[in-house]
Amino acid sequence: MPSSTKSIPAASPIPDGDGIGDLPGLLERIDHIAALGVDGIWLCPTYVSPQRDFGYDVADHCAIDPSFGSLEDFDRVLDAAHARGLKVLIDLVGGHTSDQHPWFDASRRSKSAPTADWYVWADPAPDGTPPNNWLSVFGGSAWSWEPRRRQYFLHHFLPSQPTLNLQHPACLDALLDVARFWLDRGVDGFRLDAIDFLTHDLRLRSNSAARPASGAVPAKLFALQRHDHDMIQPASMQVLRRIRALLDEYPGSVSLGEVSSQDGAFDRIAAYTGAPDLLHMAYTLRPLRHGFDRPTLQALLRDAIATCARGWPCWSFSNHDVERAATRWAPHRTEQGGQADTRFTRLLLALLLSLPGSACLYQGEELGLPEAQLQEDEIRDPFGITYWPESKGRDGSRTPMPWEEGARFAGFTAPWAYPWLPVPASHRALAVDGQERDAASTLRFTRDLLALRRSEPALRHGTAAELDLPAPLFGFQRQAAGQVVTLVFNLSEDSMPIPPGLLAGKAGLGGFDAAGGRCPPSASPCWCRNWRGCASRPDPAGRG
Repeated sequence: MPSSTKSIPAASPIPDGDGIGDLPGLLERIDHIAALGVDGIWLCPTYVSPQRDFGYDVADHCAIDPSFGSLEDFDRVLDAAHARGLKVLIDLVGGHTSDQHPWFDASRRSKSAPTADWYVWADPAPDGTPPNNWLSVFGGSAWSWEPRRRQYFLHHFLPSQPTLNLQHPACLDALLDVARFWLDRGVDGFRLDAIDFLTHDLRLRSNSAARPASGAVPAKLFALQRHDHDMIQPASMQVLRRIRALLDEYPGSVSLGEVSSQDGAFDRIAAYTGAPDLLHMAYTLRPLRHGFDRPTLQALLRDAIATCARGWPCWSFSNHDVERAATRWAPHRTEQGGQADTRFTRLLLALLLSLPGSACLYQGEELGLPEAQLQEDEIRDPFGITYWPESKGRDGSRTPMPWEEGARFAGFTAPWAYPWLPVPASHRALAVDGQERDAASTLRFTRDLLALRRSEPALRHGTAAELDLPAPLFGFQRQAAGQVVTLVFNLSEDSMPIPPGLLAGKAGLGGFDAAGGRCPPSASPCWCRNWRGCASRPDPAGRG
């Protein structure tokens, strides 16, 4: 899948006016997604859930939560997507469930239940404390006491998200039955949630300490351990092989793995995707945890090239777990919100869609949406509630999609129904309807980039090689079947001359700064404007 867009159901429009996005709302706006020119949709969880972690706490893997619609609504979305040539991937949350899942309810009640060992249980230490020092990503111990079993259960995230024991054969079989249920229904594959957490050290050895880089105690204590035993275990490879074997029974189905930002992320992507019996592609949040400058991009490109030599990466600059890239990496960042720099957001889009590998666009990224700046009393994300104000959580990237600039709540819900998260003024000004009318909008720019990606084999599956350019320029070439595409990005406030001969006499590619034109001959300088990308290939008329 060369490119896809990611949609959060709760941020899709709402025909029924209950304030929460749903599947009928997604169906109503699916033509917007198809018009982008992407290959598919990755849909965040719509399973039955108490919504303590917004669907990632699953209480029934084979039913739709009523707040999002019904199985019939899901089928209608699936049919509509397929009719428009779009694949549909859904989240397969395989590492944990809700504590309200029937599997866990039986497991916590009795050590002799059929699902008794489908979760990770352990006896207390002699002094009554947890069996080891493992920490939850969301804070505190990764163990919670269950008085009915007289044991602790493991949870890598919220205490209400007990960890599944996928090293138990019957538990893994049950998860594969869930996957088969959705594949039989017609989904085209899965985004596999948090695959670094799929298995654990069966000996339950404690993690060793990790010295913080700054020397100061961080707000998130998870960073004070080397996660040698609670995650990233060799046994996960067999879980992934079982999932891939099932997918291979359904020709054309796709797997996308989520890799954590722990050290070695790109090596793990290569390992998870480097054989035909493993995943098709994987992405990591690691680049999203760092800044945006020339050395960082050079390292990112080198990681991409190395990963493509052994596996297949997927790129995501924004998603539901991080601050939106238009704000996070902005050259003149402001904590007060406001409009993002259009030049910079377009440079990010151009880079995202030209790196070697596949790419995911997060909903609203095609509009250039900045991060929404929310107040403490508006936060619903449990991570943000726990860590405010050190971290404001993930809600700023999850706010409703703005469809109509002049409508109340930007057309997300009925005028009388308040949305589940606010719609900021900075998003209203970037609504879809206004950008549709503007031939120079970021939305139109994104469509042009995606069309270019589809038309140029070198951008879809070509090799990549870094260009030796003077700062602040950064660039690389993509090559496939004798076709070469040259890409140059200006990472500064000033227009910069491109070295003579690099783009000279070549055809500029539409969607980038030199939109459809022809670069001047080598005797004349070719310029790349501030915070822009330039791209070219040999002139088809043979003049370059």
